[in-house]
Amino acid sequence: MKRSFLFFVAALVMLSLAAVSFVPAPAEAAKVIKLHNLNKDDPFDNPTGAMATVFKSLVEAGTNGEITVQTFPNSQLGKGNEVVTQVKSGVIQTGIFSVGEFASIYPMIGVLDVPFAFPNISATYAVFDGPFGIKLAEDIEKKTSLKVLGFGDSGGFFHFTNSKRPIKTPEDMKGLKIRTMGLDTHKAIVSALGGQPSIIPWAEVYTALQTGVADGQMNPVPIISFAKMNEVQKYLTLTGHLFTPYVWAMNMDFWNAMTPAEKNVIAYAAKSGVVAGRGVARAIEASDRGLLALSKQMQVNALTPDQQAKFRDLTMPEVKKIIVEKHGAEGEAMMKAFLEAIDAASK
Repeated sequence: MKRSFLFFVAALVMLSLAAVSFVPAPAEAAKVIKLHNLNKDDPFDNPTGAMATVFKSLVEAGTNGEITVQTFPNSQLGKGNEVVTQVKSGVIQTGIFSVGEFASIYPMIGVLDVPFAFPNISATYAVFDGPFGIKLAEDIEKKTSLKVLGFGDSGGFFHFTNSKRPIKTPEDMKGLKIRTMGLDTHKAIVSALGGQPSIIPWAEVYTALQTGVADGQMNPVPIISFAKMNEVQKYLTLTGHLFTPYVWAMNMDFWNAMTPAEKNVIAYAAKSGVVAGRGVARAIEASDRGLLALSKQMQVNALTPDQQAKFRDLTMPEVKKIIVEKHGAEGEAMMKAFLEAIDAASK
């Protein structure tokens, strides 16, 4: 089953890559899309690499090469919060951002951080592809003047790693310096468990863990794997406490300047990229590049339902409180719509 799924994902990506080879490009493209990708441009290495590569191939193929896509992987253009500003100002046309990076321009993205809210991974796709995802995209577009192309999979559910000790109870978190994104909600999760949140840019995380600036961090299994955190972390606790999507945004003026046909190609290419990224995330997680490999190199433990309930009871009220305090009635309404969408998807 795993092998068949991997073949399916590989076929999806390879078909997208092959598509451009059949289309003769003009001597000089009329339009260029510069795309920021925070990871490697490798469609089999990480979700954003798959998203960026599939998007490039389908846009160039679908426009007969009249639009070319230049990708800038590994945060070449700067830190994510800086690149969001570049997209907004039109210096580059589009980018794939973590919620921590995107919060610099749209703070209310923090409403997605209610811990232990999702029952399973399929519910996340239903929520972000459904009416709530449309509602969130419209609010982002209204407040930022950025076009939302989609919500990608950052690798699945977040888990804790650290270099000090196994984490089985909230008491085990006490005193641990845990790297987080710069979101108040993420910091609140760590603080509520007795840890010390430490805001560190993504590009500096490995070194911070290696040198002891931080004891641990939280991320999905595919990110832990491709970022080689097993080299600098000893313990992995499968908490599954968060799902945070990538936000794929485009400069609105650039989007509005596209013809209807070009918009259709771009929208389709982005949607296909999101699907490919999700497939790669699941494939890595389930393959010998994911949890299986990590379990040979790290001490892995999964929380029991009773243990997870203790973590949830400490963190969920704190995060909900911060969302209401920071975003007021509007944030509370968006959080309510988010949780109702999860409930509907769970049924």
